[in-house]
Amino acid sequence: MARKAILVLEDGSVYEGHSFGARSTTYGEVVFSTSMTGYQEMLTDPSYAGQILVPTYPLIGNYGINESDFESNQIQVRGLAVREYCLRPSHWQSTRTLHEFLLAYGIPGISGLDTRALTRHLRSAGVMMGILSSEMTVEEALEELKSLPRYDSVNFVRQVSTEKAYEWQSNAPATVSLPSLSLRGASATKQSRIAVIDYGLKYNILRILSQLGCQTSAIPCTASSKDILDLNPDGIVLSPGPSNPALLDNITDTVRELIRRKPIMGICLGHQLIGKALGAKTFKLKFGHRGGNHPVRDLATGRVYITAQNHGYAIDADTLKGGLEVSHINLNDGTMEGLRHRDLPILSIQYHSEASPGPLDNMYLFERFLEMVRRPE
Repeated sequence: MARKAILVLEDGSVYEGHSFGARSTTYGEVVFSTSMTGYQEMLTDPSYAGQILVPTYPLIGNYGINESDFESNQIQVRGLAVREYCLRPSHWQSTRTLHEFLLAYGIPGISGLDTRALTRHLRSAGVMMGILSSEMTVEEALEELKSLPRYDSVNFVRQVSTEKAYEWQSNAPATVSLPSLSLRGASATKQSRIAVIDYGLKYNILRILSQLGCQTSAIPCTASSKDILDLNPDGIVLSPGPSNPALLDNITDTVRELIRRKPIMGICLGHQLIGKALGAKTFKLKFGHRGGNHPVRDLATGRVYITAQNHGYAIDADTLKGGLEVSHINLNDGTMEGLRHRDLPILSIQYHSEASPGPLDNMYLFERFLEMVRRPE
């Protein structure tokens, strides 16, 4: 018989279920994602560092775990809460079960929850801290939560960033095909050097840039602007990542020093850092945007794209300065989803153009960035 487990939220809400994965105790900010597939990519996405993930889709693990769909070198979530996990996955690429995957990395899971009810509660009350345990009582968990650091107070970027710079050498293709990206007018013989600053980098960003003919290097978040510019990149990508952007003043200073020096593309946290570097303010969303079905309008064309998202903070559009303009908006809640600069080669988006998981609508943004990189000066 499966061992009992509990998920206890800081407001006293208790959800009972059964333990799978590691039999241990974990804590973190409890968040939900509406993606229907892609649990392996979500589990290994560094933007989920410090969080307990709740997929709203009821069956998780049915196609197992493979060796291709990693977005980092390990599981990044602290815990996983599901309605039902599959004991016997079926897929030709599967090498192990979800239970075995969590167990290998020491990550606890809980199944048998009413995840729809939990999601509705988080939508109403907002995301909050929680403890997932197969060892504690409810009373012990609530007492423990009082002494634990809150998600907003921890710099998770330092925990997930690479320690040393490396060049992307993998021969693995992007997890999506890119037949439509042609780099109109760009030289087919020029291999652009792109520095991707790792604040919580997803591998599919590197795969896509490599497939588009770029020599791509991942750079630690601790690198100075001089370190980065000494590499003489043709363009710079500021990656997604976890953390409250208000804690990242040192990183923001580095971004500010890079502006006007090279073409820059910011994704998710990278987008927020560009805004902060030029004087804008950020705020925390009530329950964040996490999933693969968020509609975003490109204000330049009026076209609506379905986007993959994973973030809990956003830029306050009323505080934009320094030549920045809103380029995209979220059609669910009206929040800003993209920026452009009136004069400088800068573009940024709050969502994930590399998907993984998610729809493929937004691959064109890499093309737009590389056209900016390869534009004659």
